[in-house]
Amino acid sequence: MITRDAIEVFKTIETPFYYYDVDLLKKTLDIYTSQINKYGYKAHYAMKANANDHILEIIKSYGLGADCVSGNEVKLAAKAGFSPDKIVYAGVGKSDKEILEALKVGIFSFNCESIPEIQVINDFAAKMGKVAKIALRINPDIDAHTHKYISTGRKEDKFGISPWMFESVTNLISNCKNIELIGLHFHVGSQITDLSVFELTCKRVKELQSWFTERGILIQNINLGGGLGIDYETPNENPIAPFEKYFSIINKNLVVHPEQKVHFEPGRAIVAQCGSLISRVLYVKMGQKMKFAILDSGMNDLIRPALYQAHHSIENLTSTGRILKYDVVGPVCESSDKFGHNIKLNMTQRGDIIAIYSAGAYGQVMAMKYNQRDIAKAYYSDQIFKR
Repeated sequence: MITRDAIEVFKTIETPFYYYDVDLLKKTLDIYTSQINKYGYKAHYAMKANANDHILEIIKSYGLGADCVSGNEVKLAAKAGFSPDKIVYAGVGKSDKEILEALKVGIFSFNCESIPEIQVINDFAAKMGKVAKIALRINPDIDAHTHKYISTGRKEDKFGISPWMFESVTNLISNCKNIELIGLHFHVGSQITDLSVFELTCKRVKELQSWFTERGILIQNINLGGGLGIDYETPNENPIAPFEKYFSIINKNLVVHPEQKVHFEPGRAIVAQCGSLISRVLYVKMGQKMKFAILDSGMNDLIRPALYQAHHSIENLTSTGRILKYDVVGPVCESSDKFGHNIKLNMTQRGDIIAIYSAGAYGQVMAMKYNQRDIAKAYYSDQIFKR
């Protein structure tokens, strides 16, 4: 919930900008870390969700590691002070430069997604006189019942190593002197709100892990990735994801072998609700059937609605007028530059301040300069009131 004091400050700031509620971020982290500590789990924050310096600083202070999907994320994680032995690196297309950078940093694990990748990592590690620790990212063929662009664990998806490859993979690893297999990695998708998906994932982990244990291959670490969804519909009513229920399901259904460690890669569930895109109304345009609230923020600032047809709750922070319906759109020269259709807002006029909620994940980090528009700045609640 954005406070009245915050709204008064917003009136003095050039829009659009991202606003981060640091108190909510810390409360979310308090609950999340209490749950992983309860069960003895480990977590690596998925930096692709939000890589702002101040956000990373706070998350690191809670003892989380970093989950990276590019060489530059690995470098940023190291620069931000995340311990190398808490950095994991996934991605289907790691370049030579990126692999070398990760080996140089000395990360905890490469989450490997193909046979050729394992061979390349081994070759580079040999040249550097190192042994690279890897986990196999397994494609468990599970439908996460989420948007097709963020489903990653079905057999037709590009991610991961399928069971039919296991024999070839283990034969290769046995011949790679500079590779150490330390775990199995699973990530079936993002924004998963049907928690039964995680129950099914745990059962598949047991089935797939048995292939390795039956062949005497010890798996030290199981990484269940991330994917837990948040409430985009009513974020002010449910600002924190159902961590307690989620981890209870994992603890009940996941078979953990002696000395085995369980890892997670939370991203959206940690940061999404603490961030809002704040914008001003430029014009209200009357169509024959629809009213358009035209904002000064656009798809270059928050691309999720255009890319995923994603829904974000939208509120007029400066009007108490009667409720009307608007198409909330931006100024970018694309018909897809639309934040919402038939959105209920208090009567809106030029200059009103609009909040687009649940934008802390995959918002600012995906911003671009399309139409040569400026990149929106970030403001934080623990800094903004010092103005």
